[in-house]
Amino acid sequence: MDEITFRSDTVLSDVHLYTPNQRRLMVRLNGMGQPVFLSQFKLLWDRDSQTDSGAEGGDHTEGTPPAGTICSRVGASLQAGASTTTPEGLAAQLDEDGDLDVVRRPRAASASEPPGPPRDKVWRGALLLADYILFQRDLFQGRTVLELGAGTGLASIIAATVAQTVYCTDVGADLLAMCQRNIALNSHLLASGGGVIKVKELDWLRDDLCTDPEVPFSWSEEDICHLYGHTTILLAAEVFYDDDLTDAVFKTLSRLAHKLKNACTAILSVEKRLNFTLRHLDVTCEAYDHFRGWLRRLEGLAGGRLRFAVEPVDASFPQLLVYERIQQLELWKIFVEPVTDPIMSVDKASQPFS
Repeated sequence: MDEITFRSDTVLSDVHLYTPNQRRLMVRLNGMGQPVFLSQFKLLWDRDSQTDSGAEGGDHTEGTPPAGTICSRVGASLQAGASTTTPEGLAAQLDEDGDLDVVRRPRAASASEPPGPPRDKVWRGALLLADYILFQRDLFQGRTVLELGAGTGLASIIAATVAQTVYCTDVGADLLAMCQRNIALNSHLLASGGGVIKVKELDWLRDDLCTDPEVPFSWSEEDICHLYGHTTILLAAEVFYDDDLTDAVFKTLSRLAHKLKNACTAILSVEKRLNFTLRHLDVTCEAYDHFRGWLRRLEGLAGGRLRFAVEPVDASFPQLLVYERIQQLELWKIFVEPVTDPIMSVDKASQPFS
């Protein structure tokens, strides 16, 4: 079992069991304790030759990938650990704790193997969001877009094919450097459109943006002024799988919405993941339920200077990218607009969620 196709019931331990010789490319845990992976990709898609048949999943020229096929070019640098010598004279690699670090030889890729979608490198929710951007190009035309938790940068790259400016944000210099590499790999998509992608650090656990010029991917005052003055679309894909993370995302969305000068639309992609829990002795989807709870909370807000309207997006739009569009994948829109004559206190008017 050399290739893994991720489905809604895939268990990570099974992936390691069936593919023990493949590195997972996890480099660290983020501030929320979630694993961070490095992944690079190149979209084999000519934006000037997109056809209707490709959009509908029809025939394409033999020997060339259909529109939106993703070629994964994955690379990772492994830190060299300390070495010691066994009694038999063989060098043994040790990790930072002194434990034996067994380095497995990666499986050689077959030259005849056609490039396939990196289902284990890019989350499906990001692919669904990218498909929606391609379907609703007019919505993004000439706009300023901010993506939260960009990961590999896929949605930001697709958005930049039509948007004027895209802020691709996440946390961690290694992750943001990966985004920059992926942007460079896909610069052919941005050349004719003139879109600009700015890779910046945006930590959901902080109330302010980092402006220290000594910190990689920090914000300049000009960038911050442009962000708050021009952004009208916010994006987030596959960042709602942990309750603490979901809380941080929605508080960040609220904080940003209160600082933006224009009405905005947030487009959120989420996968409804089912898990068996000992607490319930049943299959539940607690992370998804927590996400939906936040949507209801936004809709129920009253007395503030912003009004939030939430609606689901019909996911029957054409699929251009190659992935498994399962029923559990969902898109939601949050429309944020100022209240013309709010009845509220001054303190409530100026404060987002605490």
